[in-house]
Amino acid sequence: MHKTYIKTAAFLGALSVILGAFAAHKLKSLVAETVVATFETGVRYMFYHVFAIFAVGILYQSFPNKLVKMAGSLFIAGIILFSGSLFLLTYKEALVLPGFKWAGPITPIGGACFIAGWVCLGLGIKK
Repeated sequence: MHKTYIKTAAFLGALSVILGAFAAHKLKSLVAETVVATFETGVRYMFYHVFAIFAVGILYQSFPNKLVKMAGSLFIAGIILFSGSLFLLTYKEALVLPGFKWAGPITPIGGACFIAGWVCLGLGIKK
């Protein structure tokens, strides 16, 4: 299982760099600065939690339990929900699309996944 988390972290880490470069070089010409800031927040939290997923992959070898495994899953879910919803909101603004109102309320659910992931990780290595 630990290799899956490490591979996932590597993939998401590369994607974070690609999205960050896109924000720095292209997105600024497409949308307002406040929208760029929203996108960059998504990238930043994604990148922070890439390291958390990587840590789970390493820690799982020494602490192979359900809480550590759950932490990795929650970090991945948090990236999808938190960062993904911010990316969708940016996409909506860039293309001036109607709808996507449902994406805003998803962001805090992703944040809750991040928090729960850290709690599970802390409890999992305490065992």
